[in-house]
Amino acid sequence: MPPLFRADHIGSLIRPTRLRDVTQSIGFYEQIEASDDLVAVHEGIRYAAKQQLALSVRPITTGEFDRRFFLGGFFENLEGMETHHAVPIEGGPFRSGLFHLNGIAKLGHKTWPTWVATGKIKHVEPCFLDSWDRLKAAVPPPQWKECKLTLPSVTSQHIHMKRGEAYLPGVYSSDKEYFTDLIVAYRKELQILYDAGLRSVQVDDPLFTCFVDQNFLNSLKHEGVDPNELLLLYIWAHNECLRDLPKDFHVGIHICRGNAPKNVLDEFGPHSSFEPIAQRVFGGLDFHTLYLQVDEGDLEPLRFIPRGTNVVLGVVDTKTPELEQVEAIVKRVREAAGVIAKGQERPVEEVMADSIAVSPTCGFCSVIFFDGVQGERRMWEKLCLVQDVARHIWPGSATKP
Repeated sequence: MPPLFRADHIGSLIRPTRLRDVTQSIGFYEQIEASDDLVAVHEGIRYAAKQQLALSVRPITTGEFDRRFFLGGFFENLEGMETHHAVPIEGGPFRSGLFHLNGIAKLGHKTWPTWVATGKIKHVEPCFLDSWDRLKAAVPPPQWKECKLTLPSVTSQHIHMKRGEAYLPGVYSSDKEYFTDLIVAYRKELQILYDAGLRSVQVDDPLFTCFVDQNFLNSLKHEGVDPNELLLLYIWAHNECLRDLPKDFHVGIHICRGNAPKNVLDEFGPHSSFEPIAQRVFGGLDFHTLYLQVDEGDLEPLRFIPRGTNVVLGVVDTKTPELEQVEAIVKRVREAAGVIAKGQERPVEEVMADSIAVSPTCGFCSVIFFDGVQGERRMWEKLCLVQDVARHIWPGSATKP
């Protein structure tokens, strides 16, 4: 079955000025609670939905306007999880080989927020239902099926923390026990959203690419953690979250190599190939769709994508304002499809017809202070460029659900 949309996008959008001021005034994992600020959130999401509808941008998202950071919204709303807002980046509980935290430190930040399980993890209230309700209020009911919410990965907290730091001693006896409770909470959240009418979710897990970074692998070994075992644990955790979901509930995962603007990019993401993890990750995850950044670099890892898994190729750069040429992007997409087709031993055109879509490489404002395209106008132009590419490859089907 083809992807939901031939022209897709990753979710986060550049905030209007008023909303940017609101989200900058709170901590990364704090809730927006002031009534005037909530009005700004509602207005911002209505504006984002209106623009997406007017420009035929699909799927329709909240732009993540009710969050400051793409990882927010889940862990801080669980019973048993405690938010620590200013944890030292160096010399504390964080792993030393995390490329993004090292980059943040080099930009002058001394601390970063995180969560710690201080008690048994339980899902006691919806985490993203308010977000979905706000989006539904801004979109006509017949088009709810064209909407998507983005959620942080179930592994987002654990990967940041050194061995034994994700939960207090005595709370859990093992990582497997910790994840078992966390998975129950995640599945409950997904079911709540499905019951409320949501039919498409994108899980964001860019930190899978830490496993291609030798600094990260070295830090794990220094802790006494086997990188292969940890990677397999994370794949298992993702798949457990997906087990027995309703058949009409589409869930994809976004994996990229960093979304910092070019002026800080060298500090933020591994730019090496997916090759070291591709067979295990692409072949081992049970998501319907993989959203992968492939605008540059090695395409050969795509040969491990199995039949039956859709691929949304991130080919329009969200880190720079320059508009790419349609012809160059189309060529890149066909090259990627050729690698996938060879790995699956079937014709390229068959893969293009039933497995491929295109998107930007990442969200446009995954973190509140990132704006690589330098303005909202260029963001919409980039999203329209994605549609132009899709129309060129699949005439008449760019935004059809």
